[in-house]
Amino acid sequence: MSNQYLDPNLKVFSLSSNRGLAEEIAKVIGVELAKCSVTHFSDGEIQINIEESIRGCDVFIIQSTSQPVNEHLMELLILIDALKRASAKTINVVIPYYGYARQDRKARAREPITAKLVANLIETAGAHRVISLDLHAPQIQGFFDIPIDHLMGVPILSDYFENKNLDDIVIVSPDHGGVTRARKMADRLKAPIAIIDKRRPRPNVAEVMNIVGNIEGKTAILIDDIIDTAGTITLAANALVENGAAEVYACCTHPVLSGPAIERIKNSKIKELVVTNSIGLPEEKKFDKLVELSVAPLLAESIIRVYEDQSVSVLFD
Repeated sequence: MSNQYLDPNLKVFSLSSNRGLAEEIAKVIGVELAKCSVTHFSDGEIQINIEESIRGCDVFIIQSTSQPVNEHLMELLILIDALKRASAKTINVVIPYYGYARQDRKARAREPITAKLVANLIETAGAHRVISLDLHAPQIQGFFDIPIDHLMGVPILSDYFENKNLDDIVIVSPDHGGVTRARKMADRLKAPIAIIDKRRPRPNVAEVMNIVGNIEGKTAILIDDIIDTAGTITLAANALVENGAAEVYACCTHPVLSGPAIERIKNSKIKELVVTNSIGLPEEKKFDKLVELSVAPLLAESIIRVYEDQSVSVLFD
């Protein structure tokens, strides 16, 4: 890929959630980030100004709906509206981390399905396409009536562990819902899998039950899509060591790391936590056990492929 992408009709915008990732993506593509400013009225209302012409351009917005999720979601919706009114040819939304995705079905009576609500908001605002990374549940793709490219973090995480040349590994899913993800990593690393049989009495509270599979004396790699308060992953890691695992690594695509997460991970049996930069982590959330991998090359390649009307499916694996 050349360092200079000369087509002036490709515009890449960044909002506030993950400026570092956006700059990295723009650098890989070979473009400057398009100019826009995000300011606030005194009551907190968001005001966005696009500071260059985008008439007839194919526009890509890079914005994770991470904490503060409502602020970042509103920024995204307002910029989409501004681009639509400024006659952009296409508006493509790159959402490395799709917030509100954990409410993807009615598990109890009178619950909302916020993953669908957010999809509706993005579409209604005027987006033409969505590119996202490791949605909490694959069926969220069906909540959109516009094209969505659902990229995977597993290959990036797998390559990292493959290069570490760890001995006698087993890939562990911290719950039944993540077995497909664990299987994909296990296939890439040619390793067996194990499953933590866990029940969750209420959100953000986990209780380990049993371990299904052989982990005795093995190097366990726990894989999840999101680590939020780190209750699930640290309970799982401690249970693996108590049941005979030699050592435990953990990895995820989206390091939400809220509340007591960092303290829990520091005090757990986890040797190393490997994450991607789908969510921009401030310096105070970085610590010795944390390894951050970049998704910029993957997202940059997907942007170029969409822009040039090439197949994106080769990136799914």
